[in-house]
Amino acid sequence: MDRRPVRRRIAVATAVAALAAGAFALGAGAAGADSRGTSGKNSAKTATEAQVLGLFDQWNAALRTGDAQKVADLYAKDAVLLPTVSDNVRTDRAEIVDYFEHFLRNKPVGTKVESVVNVLDRDTVIDTGVYEFALTDHETGAKNTVKARYTYAYEKQADGKWLIVNHHSSKMPES
Repeated sequence: MDRRPVRRRIAVATAVAALAAGAFALGAGAAGADSRGTSGKNSAKTATEAQVLGLFDQWNAALRTGDAQKVADLYAKDAVLLPTVSDNVRTDRAEIVDYFEHFLRNKPVGTKVESVVNVLDRDTVIDTGVYEFALTDHETGAKNTVKARYTYAYEKQADGKWLIVNHHSSKMPES
């Protein structure tokens, strides 16, 4: 009986097993790297454009509460806010709350005019474009609209919540 076919089958079976084990290890390593130590449902999903656009709706709804603390809750602890109607860069929660305490007196209601969403990875998204704010002067009741450019950079936190890490808003130069 010739032993070469048996040896060949053993060699092929060993090679296939080694390739399968390597592919499994590679897949497990990639999955492990992707999960970044989180478990379950948030580990590998990237945000959709609709979800990112919905983050503005949450922010806008927080504005309508009139509560600066609720608005600030949507910002990360180390967020940076370059606000529309202030010359000061806001780099901590107290400064962000202070800005919104003043801004909210004008009962702002935002409407997006144009949006461009960039999903950078499963934990980082950017929403940039143009929005308008209907404002009511808290002293006179006069109404006006401010058109501004905006950029929101969001990061998904370990608990799956998206927070603003950078927010820039500036009046349109033509306005």
